[in-house]
Amino acid sequence: MNILIAEDDLASRRFLSKFLTQYGEVDLVVDGLEALDAYLMAIKEKAPYDLICLDIMMPKVDGVKVLKAIREFESKQKVAPEQRVKVIMTTALAETDYVNKAFEIGCEAYAAKPIDTNKLLDVIRKIGLIE
Repeated sequence: MNILIAEDDLASRRFLSKFLTQYGEVDLVVDGLEALDAYLMAIKEKAPYDLICLDIMMPKVDGVKVLKAIREFESKQKVAPEQRVKVIMTTALAETDYVNKAFEIGCEAYAAKPIDTNKLLDVIRKIGLIE
């Protein structure tokens, strides 16, 4: 499984990376622009991401805008819904507006920080990326 972690907080980035490495190849980026670049580069290299963990509050471009750009790109490319990259939004915010907006745009789930690894695994199972 190819995984992208877009997270500006070093501790959260390290934690997620260490945890998710056992399930696949992990790439790390620290802001929304890098996340979009990495997503597009992976598609260009014919090794698209299966999972993106996307922090809502990031520098340059926030996670909700990144998600919107990814879903718009997939629509333009006529990617079938079941083939779309799975996106889990991560947030330290209790701001339901951002989370609701992310679900409207098309994220699969969200994880509140600090991340509970058991809950994260359950979510990854539910969206069909691991057995």
